Amino acid sequence: MSKPRIAGIKRNTKYSPNHIGNDGMIFGMTSENLRKMGYEVYEYTEAEFVLNGRPEKFIFNMARKKSTINCLKQFERDGAMVINSGFGVENCTRAAMTRILMENEISHPASIIVDVTEDPTCKLVEMKADAFWIKRGDSQAIHSEDVTYARNIQEVKSILQEFAFRDIPNAVINEHLIGDLVKFYGVADTDFFYWFYPFDHSHSKFGLEKINGKAHEFLFDTDALKKECDKAGEILGVKVYGGDCVVAKNGLFKIIDFNDWPSFAPCRNEAAPKIAECIHKQIIKNNWNNK
Repeated sequence: MSKPRIAGIKRNTKYSPNHIGNDGMIFGMTSENLRKMGYEVYEYTEAEFVLNGRPEKFIFNMARKKSTINCLKQFERDGAMVINSGFGVENCTRAAMTRILMENEISHPASIIVDVTEDPTCKLVEMKADAFWIKRGDSQAIHSEDVTYARNIQEVKSILQEFAFRDIPNAVINEHLIGDLVKFYGVADTDFFYWFYPFDHSHSKFGLEKINGKAHEFLFDTDALKKECDKAGEILGVKVYGGDCVVAKNGLFKIIDFNDWPSFAPCRNEAAPKIAECIHKQIIKNNWNNK
């Protein structure tokens, strides 16, 4: 019996800052692996998908544009299978992600979510941090200025004013953590998990890795990190994920960022078949013979 058709939605290049080629490659390799498994894959840009409606009942996507996500959410309500879920992608916007991870006690830095017009001084004093990260709250980072390091409260307030000038409504403020910056990638329902030190491999989106600098390679429990990341992905509702954490000298880690479907640039050859495997398992789970 033939397998069902699948729609694949590419990411609008606006949402691939400094990673347009990498995002395109992992999407294309995932499509190719699904085709090798016997699926017909129809590829759409975000604009094409929104305009053409939903011809397929099984969808994998790297979309980030709000109009596309809204379409995906409606299709899911109508019974479509979507990886990553539109609801999950929406959960990965910075403010929502921070709130959800903290509410579910995922290991995470001390953080607050503020309106860019409010004075955060009292909350930051209570945080007792030596430095801070200010991140736009309404979406993932698009420009380098969307994630900014601040050495003190006055710098935080200045950055919030800049966000206000850019019509960004809210911001997440994290405490700055001392330790090794570790980047990770994972795929739910498979054994795939990959991590590395981005500074040491010159892997960067905006060059912010230089703040933590060269890794000391503090020992930590990689199995525990995978377990925590899988739990975070499940809570947020994304099966294909990536992110960053900081490992302290004592081996404890805290997740500082979590993204839906990253580029998998250093491990795409290993990741693509695992992503296809994850999609295949979900199609079987959704009983595609009866769709």
